[in-house]
Amino acid sequence: MYVAVKGGEAAIANAHSLLADRRRGDRSVPALRLDQIVEQLALGVDRVMSEGSLYDRELAALAIVQARGDMIEAIFLVRAYRTTLPRFGYTNAIDTATMLVERRVSATYKDLPGGQLLGPTFDYTHRLLDPELAAGADVPAPLRRETEAQAMPRVSAILAREGLIEPDGDMPQDHAPGDITREPLEFPMARDIRLQALSRGDEGFLLALGYSTQRGYARNHPFVGEIRIGEVELELDVPELPFAVPLGTVRVTECQMVNQFKGSAKAPPQFTRGYGLVFGQSERKAMAMALCDRALRASELGEDIVAAAQDEEFVISHSDNVQATGFVEHLKLPHYVDFQAELDLVRRMRAEHDARENGGKVENKREAAE
Repeated sequence: MYVAVKGGEAAIANAHSLLADRRRGDRSVPALRLDQIVEQLALGVDRVMSEGSLYDRELAALAIVQARGDMIEAIFLVRAYRTTLPRFGYTNAIDTATMLVERRVSATYKDLPGGQLLGPTFDYTHRLLDPELAAGADVPAPLRRETEAQAMPRVSAILAREGLIEPDGDMPQDHAPGDITREPLEFPMARDIRLQALSRGDEGFLLALGYSTQRGYARNHPFVGEIRIGEVELELDVPELPFAVPLGTVRVTECQMVNQFKGSAKAPPQFTRGYGLVFGQSERKAMAMALCDRALRASELGEDIVAAAQDEEFVISHSDNVQATGFVEHLKLPHYVDFQAELDLVRRMRAEHDARENGGKVENKREAAE
């Protein structure tokens, strides 16, 4: 505990009270309800769930309100709450091939088995402010039509039939997936650990790194093999039962990038993969994650590490916005003793510098006089 903070309890309590007042805002304006945030700010809720590593829409909405819309603070709150929850098991790996798809697009094939589903997206909007939203205009119901269920094989499976993409790879039988919330990070790390870290990494940071790979800092030119958004079922193995028990569904966004690869001594020319999977609807984050995942596979694929996005320790160590926030914002705390020590040191160094300068001037005058 900082000694200088001990006498400030009253000030801190008053700061909390002022924060609560500012959070509530004008009392004549109705207070936000959690269901409003869940339904109408759904993408913000999804980001907090994803980077907070906790799938609970109401808790994410509560965190957004409590944080006054500061998304990183809301993520911090969710993660802190997450540490208080009991853990009684691990679900089986989800099968996104069986996803109840709401949106599915590919930049590689126009006509896909199962079709392309645009779903809810900003991609084709004009980015013009809509004054009717401010007026609270009614929104017409979307068009619906009955369709027959169709299989939606992954684009990677289509390429795999021709042997043009690297194998998907199976998890070794003796490899238990890691858990970054319970085990400290160690470098180098297995890909499953790295994907966990990327999944809850800061969207803006990963987006910037992914952008850098497209601008030449890693020679990474990908194609969006497929983005799919929808509900997947969670199942839990119970020792007493001969079958897995369904627990419910979660909405996820999955992205598979397809990258060109010229081949190496161990592998022929083929396409390689970058993978992203996050909670909710967050395709920009899933795409950025997939770009970074592919860049971080440089060593595995025998490529030279020449860019920041390919440096595993750099990317993973700096992608966590909660850790980054703590490290940056701790600078606001009292550092009086440290600063006084630095101040005394600079004063002594300055005095020694001035003494040398003045001594040199005197010596120069003597030489000039002689």
